[in-house]
Amino acid sequence: MAIIDQYFQHLVASGASDLHLSEGQPPKMRAHGAVAPISDGVLDRATIDAMLREICEPKAYERYLEKGDLDFAYEMDADSRFRCNYFQQKNGLAAVFRLIPTEIKTLQELNVPDTIESFGDMRSGLVLVTGPTGSGKSTTLAALIDYINRSYARHIITVEEPIEFVHRNKKSTITQREVPIHCPSFADGLRASLRQDADIVLVGEMRDLETISLALTAAETGLLVFGTLHTNNARKTVDRLVDVFPSDQQSQVRTMLAGSLRGVVAQLLCKREDKPGRVAVNEILVATPAVSSVIREGATQKLHDVITGGKDHGMQFMDDSIWAQMVEGKVGPLEAYMKAIDKSRFRAALPPEHAELGNSAGGVE
Repeated sequence: MAIIDQYFQHLVASGASDLHLSEGQPPKMRAHGAVAPISDGVLDRATIDAMLREICEPKAYERYLEKGDLDFAYEMDADSRFRCNYFQQKNGLAAVFRLIPTEIKTLQELNVPDTIESFGDMRSGLVLVTGPTGSGKSTTLAALIDYINRSYARHIITVEEPIEFVHRNKKSTITQREVPIHCPSFADGLRASLRQDADIVLVGEMRDLETISLALTAAETGLLVFGTLHTNNARKTVDRLVDVFPSDQQSQVRTMLAGSLRGVVAQLLCKREDKPGRVAVNEILVATPAVSSVIREGATQKLHDVITGGKDHGMQFMDDSIWAQMVEGKVGPLEAYMKAIDKSRFRAALPPEHAELGNSAGGVE
């Protein structure tokens, strides 16, 4: 057994999500959103070097020491798989490990809106799942891919860094590729998928112009493309996709996006009030003729009105989702206020001991 496995076992037994190891610091873990030390002793160079080295390919470890960053996945046993990120900081070596559930939850178990499942029934177009790091994007996408896998006979290609959830073939055939092991970049993996008889492509991260451009082209040519972005609502997502292109190309990109976008699911995780854990809240944009028209015009400020009038299509605002969870008692008023976009709406619900927060903050953030 690897030395580091004792920390992983403690993490699993504690119901925690992340392990933090950093030279010159005590080992820490994140449980239900909060990071706390596991023990008092600090990690010295020799100890952390030995732990990081023993679960990593030698060539990859040398690359990490040279370049300062490394992503890969590590399987401790059949029930415990971890996404590993090695990095370097001012005190030396460091790493963060995220526990990846080996059992993929269904969309119903995640308790996300039914509209999200409908994106899996589509045959072509672009669907984006967005949110900050650690907001459960990968978990929601894995559940969506699993829904397609159980329901349809399709060829699904995923391009990830690293592979997190491992899918087994059910009705569909799933090909999972890891950057940079199986393909040099997300763009290379996406470009290759156009020649691999794919029906559906999942792009782990759409972070540059080339990847976004290829995703739009693939969606236009008849593939169903799922991608992720680090934006926190639908309007910012559309703006980010267009703004990454040079100004002289943006009109054409808006036209492409208006024709190929099928939906945006923005997601956050809120700390639960009723029991330990976190609950997902979502903003959902579903492509309708009105949405396409707004995108084509470049008038994304109008998306607010479109979502307001689109409830029959399954659209909803992030703040409405947060409000609903607060009313049900799943999320506390302070957590709801901190995660909300229009904070003025939640100010009256703040408990007296936090009233000064409402007085000092502005309205929409």
